Amino acid sequence: MSYDIKRSVSLYSYQDEYYDGRLDLEGCLKETAKTGATGVELLAEQMIRRFPLPIETQEFRDQWFGWLKEYGLEPSCYDAFLENRIYDNRTLTLKEQVNMMKRDIRLAALLGFHNLRTLVSTPMDVIEGSLEYAAEQDVKIGLEVHAPFSLNSGWADGYMEMILRTGTKHFGFIPDMGIFCKNIPSVLRDKARNMGAKEECIKIVDDAYAKRLEKGFVKIKYDLDLGKANMEYRMANGMKEMMEAVEQAGGGPADMMYAGSSFTYSWSEPQDIIDNIDYIFHTHAKFYHVGEDYAETAVAIPEVVEAFKKAGYQGYLSSEYEGGEHLRGYMQVDSVEQVRRHQEAMRRAIEGA
Repeated sequence: MSYDIKRSVSLYSYQDEYYDGRLDLEGCLKETAKTGATGVELLAEQMIRRFPLPIETQEFRDQWFGWLKEYGLEPSCYDAFLENRIYDNRTLTLKEQVNMMKRDIRLAALLGFHNLRTLVSTPMDVIEGSLEYAAEQDVKIGLEVHAPFSLNSGWADGYMEMILRTGTKHFGFIPDMGIFCKNIPSVLRDKARNMGAKEECIKIVDDAYAKRLEKGFVKIKYDLDLGKANMEYRMANGMKEMMEAVEQAGGGPADMMYAGSSFTYSWSEPQDIIDNIDYIFHTHAKFYHVGEDYAETAVAIPEVVEAFKKAGYQGYLSSEYEGGEHLRGYMQVDSVEQVRRHQEAMRRAIEGA
């Protein structure tokens, strides 16, 4: 089946350089172009000062589109955050949440985006209440499928029912490649060691992850209470037994951190991509560390890209670097180099080089 897999960079990847003042918004776009990527994913609330006011001005939009033209980039995805708890004493009403979603859809359209990422915590009725406006603006709402959530699961079935019931062409899924981790990221292991974790405890956790991988992860269920669903998922995947083993081995805070954090990662069969390709229009190519050999230490890039190719995917794989959060406590993060390596790793997988 023919495919058209393009490469993008989420500017989330450059957050350390942005916060440290080593890069501004234009600098992030320039670095994106240097990697050979042709798409850019934007977190406007993170990288546009005084959000959302500048987006409303023609001056900012002219500058934005001028940068895109200069660096040969096109908008791939706009990342939205439904802040439904902005008040201390209440959650926003359904109408208020829908209006906030509509605001983000409009802002995305103003900046040339046709895809909008919303978080897994976005209520289904807010999404459904925004579909008509999304169609008017020609912006597709994509629900991020982030670990420990997964496609081909009871959790995803509820959203599929809504898609089929409404017949919408403006809602689907944005898989995050953190659901395709064959190993715990090496940067998390290094962080644990730096904090004083014991090798015996690290081995217990690594072995437990390998057993979950071999056995098959028990998938998370749909529940409006995400905390409850997440804890049930962890327990179903052996968290209690693993934590007890670490404790019996004399594990301290660093060991417990590593053990608990191991449930942040999961493995889904790449077949899930093929089965749901009709509802996938953008992808977060999450990664944690790419070595000098262009191999990712956790995410199975070649296997997942092969599934996208087999499915005939027409869309972007957008580099999303998340390894820096484990490094910044004891060393300077080099997101620019990591993104460069990741883009090359994806190029090789896509082109079969």
